[in-house]
Amino acid sequence: MAGRTKPKRRRVTPRVIRSYTPWHELMASPTEPLPLEWRTHHLTRMWQGLAALETAPNPSKDDWRVCSDAVNMLETLVTRGPWMACDGSLVEIADNGLLDDAITALAMAGRRHRAGGSIRLDGAGIRAVRAVLEDYAMVLETLPARSMVRCHRLTEQRIADILAGRKLPHDVEVIDL
Repeated sequence: MAGRTKPKRRRVTPRVIRSYTPWHELMASPTEPLPLEWRTHHLTRMWQGLAALETAPNPSKDDWRVCSDAVNMLETLVTRGPWMACDGSLVEIADNGLLDDAITALAMAGRRHRAGGSIRLDGAGIRAVRAVLEDYAMVLETLPARSMVRCHRLTEQRIADILAGRKLPHDVEVIDL
């Protein structure tokens, strides 16, 4: 058995599910918002998730996840903006510290859950997450579909980079619940 070497272990990279492709982005409307059914479904799930995090006796991981997804999308809009609005003007989202507070509140809720507690937001966290989600809802209603699909793609790429160990200084830990 001389000369045989042990096979090298392959490096396992986390599998990231992509919701949209560049093709979806090109085919999305450059002037109209996302279809009403999609926006209604997305916003309904988001607000139900927030309500559960605020008041439900036992909020689920999905409640936390839909709120985190919306906050991540708004973070992409803030850090990668400005974005073109339907009327041609630039939409600039002012970052007044609430976005960082919302990210921190959701990360703390996730850590609390991993430590055996329930996924809860504290009072300041509720205010920050609610304000950020209100901004996200407004942006979702006004930005063209192409911009939102691009935002979604960039957010998925950023999360894939974080999972692969390529973090930026402002990135927080991704919690897999």
